[in-house]
Amino acid sequence: MPITLPATLPAFDVLNDEGVMVMSRSDAARQDIRPLRIGLLNLMPKKIQTETQFARLIGATPLQIELSLIRMSEHYSRNTAAAHMEEFYRPFREVRDEKFDGLIITGAPIEHLPFEEVTYWDELKEVMDWTQSHVHSTFGVCWGGMAMMYYFHDIPKHMLPAKAFGCFRHRNLAKSSVYLRGFSDDCVIPVSRWTEMRQPEIDAAGGLKTLLGSDDTGPCLVEDPDHRAIYIFNHFEYDDETLKQEYDRDIENGTPINVPTNYYPGDDPSQPPQNRWRSHAHLLYGNWINMIYQSTPYDIAKIGT
Repeated sequence: MPITLPATLPAFDVLNDEGVMVMSRSDAARQDIRPLRIGLLNLMPKKIQTETQFARLIGATPLQIELSLIRMSEHYSRNTAAAHMEEFYRPFREVRDEKFDGLIITGAPIEHLPFEEVTYWDELKEVMDWTQSHVHSTFGVCWGGMAMMYYFHDIPKHMLPAKAFGCFRHRNLAKSSVYLRGFSDDCVIPVSRWTEMRQPEIDAAGGLKTLLGSDDTGPCLVEDPDHRAIYIFNHFEYDDETLKQEYDRDIENGTPINVPTNYYPGDDPSQPPQNRWRSHAHLLYGNWINMIYQSTPYDIAKIGT
């Protein structure tokens, strides 16, 4: 079954050309089934790139997915055309009375700021509280996951002395987890962040379980059953060239940056990068969607009750 997207959304043609099954909303309305409602709270500056990346992953399962694009109510993107935001995104204040089977909260390039200094922190706290009554399962990604860990468990993020940047091997720490079905004993995941969460603080919080971790970059995927959430601090959703684009941008701007580790063949930026995480990315998001499908109420109004 396909993912349901507006036919005019840029991701529709991109994914259709890649062979991902996509369906317009008018066609989906003729099917007598209830699709899973997944919201994407997109905090990234490159909205179109990010929405395409996540739609690609959640649209690869046999289930019909209705993707809703959400933005913060009073925060306006400077990097995405206003017409795109107006046509495809709804502010949180317009969806707060609706129920969702799943919600993804993306990262945001504001790691250097304390959470309380983020301009939309108060509304994001409202969103995180809202997930407990209106969302069946929440997936916090990178800064989004760190924000949820901080808000629900008072676990701080810590600045790194240098950016964790590249593709790093991660160990499977919970082979029986429903989220890691089909995973190898280890896997490669793109990492791009200036902050980290620390395993001893996660352990001390209680109720949390680390599923994937790296000797080089620390904990990666954490399950939070009490809040029906999982948090990932790295970027399975990245395209082949996302790290390259970040590297090229910093080089062009004169920003000090290391060549991303284990990304280019021979760590040579003149060579095309290799994607070694795609299959595990699809496994993780497919397992998340499958878990939602098996446990969410058929009557969506009963979510949170």
